[in-house]
Amino acid sequence: MRRNLLHIDPSGHHRPWIGANFWSRTGGPLMWRSYDPAVIEQELAVLAEHGLDLTRSFFYWPDLMPTADALDEKTLEHFADFLDQHSAAGMRTIPTLVIGHMSGENWDPSWRHGRDLYGDVFMVGRQAWMGRELARRFGAHPAVAGWLVSNEMPIYGDPVDRGNDTTDHTHVTAWAQLVVDGLRAGGATQPVSLGDGAWGVEVTGRDNGFRVRELAPLVDFMGPHVYRMETDRVRQHLNAAYICELLDFTDKPVIMEEFGVTTDFVSEENAGHYYRQLLHNTLLAGASGWIAWNNTDYDDIHEQPPYSHHAFELHFGITDAAGKPKAPLRELRDFRAVLDRVELPKLRRPDAKAALVVSSYLEKQYPFTMPADAQLVFDTARQGYVAAREADLAVGFAREADGVPEDCALYLAPSVKQLLSPTWHQFTRLAEGGATVYVSYCSGTHDTQRGPWWAGVDKLFGVRHQLRYGQVTPIEDETVTFTFAEDFGGIAAGTELSFPAAGTINSRAFLPVEPDGAEVVATDAHGRPALLRRRIGTGSLVLCTYPVEHMAADRMGANPEDTHRLYEALAAEAGVRADVRVTDPRVLTAELHHEDGRRFVWFVSQYEEGHTARPVLAEGLALRDEEGEPLTSVELAPLGVRVLEVVSA
Repeated sequence: MRRNLLHIDPSGHHRPWIGANFWSRTGGPLMWRSYDPAVIEQELAVLAEHGLDLTRSFFYWPDLMPTADALDEKTLEHFADFLDQHSAAGMRTIPTLVIGHMSGENWDPSWRHGRDLYGDVFMVGRQAWMGRELARRFGAHPAVAGWLVSNEMPIYGDPVDRGNDTTDHTHVTAWAQLVVDGLRAGGATQPVSLGDGAWGVEVTGRDNGFRVRELAPLVDFMGPHVYRMETDRVRQHLNAAYICELLDFTDKPVIMEEFGVTTDFVSEENAGHYYRQLLHNTLLAGASGWIAWNNTDYDDIHEQPPYSHHAFELHFGITDAAGKPKAPLRELRDFRAVLDRVELPKLRRPDAKAALVVSSYLEKQYPFTMPADAQLVFDTARQGYVAAREADLAVGFAREADGVPEDCALYLAPSVKQLLSPTWHQFTRLAEGGATVYVSYCSGTHDTQRGPWWAGVDKLFGVRHQLRYGQVTPIEDETVTFTFAEDFGGIAAGTELSFPAAGTINSRAFLPVEPDGAEVVATDAHGRPALLRRRIGTGSLVLCTYPVEHMAADRMGANPEDTHRLYEALAAEAGVRADVRVTDPRVLTAELHHEDGRRFVWFVSQYEEGHTARPVLAEGLALRDEEGEPLTSVELAPLGVRVLEVVSA
């Protein structure tokens, strides 16, 4: 299964985008009123000194367009100087057009008068005209690296409901087409995207009108904005990577357009750890550009909205208010050095032999289904991804909506309530053809048509289920224990795996079955089947009767937990174990391959203290360190990352 690592500049003329979203400390969104070239020069210099060569810049719409048919010349003069300053610093910028939303506040130009931004032809025309005129004015400037239409338009365009199912997707798609066409008509030849955050239903499960499938053909890259907060550290470190994986289906470069932390919420040291984890994990998940939020702190404009009411927004900077580098900027510098060493534009992700199946109920609004069903898919697929990473198992995301690919040896369907009927029949064909297909049960988090929407549980898995209509079979133990009745993928008979129970009153339930052709691989503490295997053709269907991924997803501080051991065993059964792995789930490994044949392996530690990892390598392979010296163990700093080369022994 192909996994993308696409680059915004395939020619390699420019280095990969690493930069910062930029508002000058002299004014934040009002910087064009208080524009100070000397301060801009200083702010750009400190970024350039740390390896950043890109900013994302913003036009503040109320100032840029004082009337519906005019652009403010003073703002444009300042922006022209801003571009020249970038050229002098060896940097480029991505201008962002429609800035009605920023950092916790929305602003309208005085002439909007409540008109719909997407459905009102006058408003759409004015935005397209603005794009055309700005591209005509600045499109040929060498400092312009690309264009963004907006900043988080789902929040600005539907501020009351925050983009929740109230915006007409046909209006949004037409709006996007016309504004992008306006840019192109003005002479913009650089890459273009929307700046919407990639928060469409295909990613989040909530339809805000910005449907990724409709918008991807109109843009040159996808630009996720990720600020998710979690109750589990490993989920937090892999969250943005998971979003990148969910965007892989677009076949467009993925640029981490916004990410970051305020040092009002996190210590500076831990901010650095977070940046390190996000940068490397998103690279391994297919991202090829990074634009941090944001360039500076704002101590001197605390009385100015939005900072007066969103005080934590004052300290998202990668430099402080005096321009001194903070830990996140140093992490960006170090990350740039790694990317230069491994030559990122020449790297690719190896094809995956394992697929994580993402139910189409994440994005498709089938009749008479519930919004909670989409959230269940999002949460359980993410936990499956976390467990796969802990097992050092490279998975591709197989979106059911696009058809499950048939070229993998292992398929993982974590804590599934709903898949389409044809998919269940496809699973049987895949197993007959030699694949290992794993499915774990989940009854769903609500009580509407609660239970497995599966195309015949008994026939699929060689069991007789014992479900009662209208009821669940509750998990009463505080910890679910699997005891293996036979050897399975490196797990010896008699081994126990433990899974703390969790879930809602509806989902904290298991699937009671009796074997009817399937073999019982593991039992629970009461002797009931917990893991069963139905051998068919040259492969097998493996049923887990407990929602182990859902239970972990529903718990605080869950990871690591024993699902990774189950996935390791499934990988061994399917013959898809990684060539380089660490049996400790707190050290994650993954490979990227160079076009000249070199192989690089990442070691990403989840330990808060220093740690020595002891990799397990396939026969005939060895590791070399950053200086080309052989090594058999890997020393990792707290939450540290190392990138080593895999060579023949």
